[in-house]
Amino acid sequence: MVGVMSFFADFTYEGSRSITGPYLGLLGAGAFTISVVSGAGEFIGYNIRLFSGRGADRTGQYWPITIGGYILQMSVVPLLALAGTWQIAAVLIIAERIGKGIRNPPRDAMLSQAAKDIGYGRAFGLHEALDQFGAMFGPLLVALILAADHHDYKVAFAALAIPAVIMLSLLGVARLQYPRPQDLAGPAPAGDERLPRVFWIYAGGAALAAAGFADFPLIAYRFQHAGTVPSALTPVLYATAMAVSGIGSLTLGWVFDRAGIRVLVPLTAIAALYAPLVFLGGFWAVLAGMALWGLGMGVQESLIPAVVALMVPPGRRAFAYGLFTGIYGTAWVAGSVVIGVLVTVSSTGLIVFCLASELAAIPLILLVHTRTRSPRARHDR
Repeated sequence: MVGVMSFFADFTYEGSRSITGPYLGLLGAGAFTISVVSGAGEFIGYNIRLFSGRGADRTGQYWPITIGGYILQMSVVPLLALAGTWQIAAVLIIAERIGKGIRNPPRDAMLSQAAKDIGYGRAFGLHEALDQFGAMFGPLLVALILAADHHDYKVAFAALAIPAVIMLSLLGVARLQYPRPQDLAGPAPAGDERLPRVFWIYAGGAALAAAGFADFPLIAYRFQHAGTVPSALTPVLYATAMAVSGIGSLTLGWVFDRAGIRVLVPLTAIAALYAPLVFLGGFWAVLAGMALWGLGMGVQESLIPAVVALMVPPGRRAFAYGLFTGIYGTAWVAGSVVIGVLVTVSSTGLIVFCLASELAAIPLILLVHTRTRSPRARHDR
């Protein structure tokens, strides 16, 4: 149910995110402004998770907090059709990120509780696959609308109200069918409820990987101004990346449950190659780079949360997810600001920064691997 909900949620907001960069540009925003808006949205959205996660764990109100976040997120996307200035559009874009930030920690905690019997990698991988397939179809719909309506961005945003309404309807059904998802995990085991030291090491590695991972609106802006990708094909490239992410999540979740955290090492190294391909290459290099970018997105959205569930007891997971993603989002916004400056100053410096940041995460991942039992052993216990 959570996966199907996420399909339509991502259909809605990823469809909008595939064109927010060029849309802000058309409304008068520059590259640095777009980078700051994207980064600020991620920063606020990620850090608000600390509060929504803590509140969900303390009150047990997982569903009300999740529902409130989804309502905010789904309602602001179609309103972008009414934005007359880049400032209004920026407020709506940031509000969408806030809605996602509110609902994610309690939702991920409920997902981890439902994953008890099938394995965390498989559960988060299946969820992410449905999530990313929605993120593929949304941009494709937007691309069709732009092609048919002569690049009318307002019509594209308005059309996304349809999947938003479907998503909110499914959310109501899920709430009625599973009013207490925490019961799916059974009684919480006794023990220390503090976050383990390995959690902080892992958060540091994830932060480094996030800092070097460019946000798509800035990538799309680069396509527009470098002339490497026609504007009508920009959402198609984003959809391609989401397809790679979805297929990869299904496969990698299964691999993760058997191979453990060490599988993140080669995946991080391979995904880091997106930067030179996307920012320096021609069309076909950009296509390959977007596929690697999608692979990296799948890893960060499915396997990385699955690892957190291995480290933290059920009663602290919403807080742990909120804190973890707060650290992650702070690093993302810092990296977005640096990338936003470098994209107009030094392409070489931009590539070096992205590669160095991504690869610096690998030693910390290896350290976490040595301190964490395999997911299969943890699952069997």
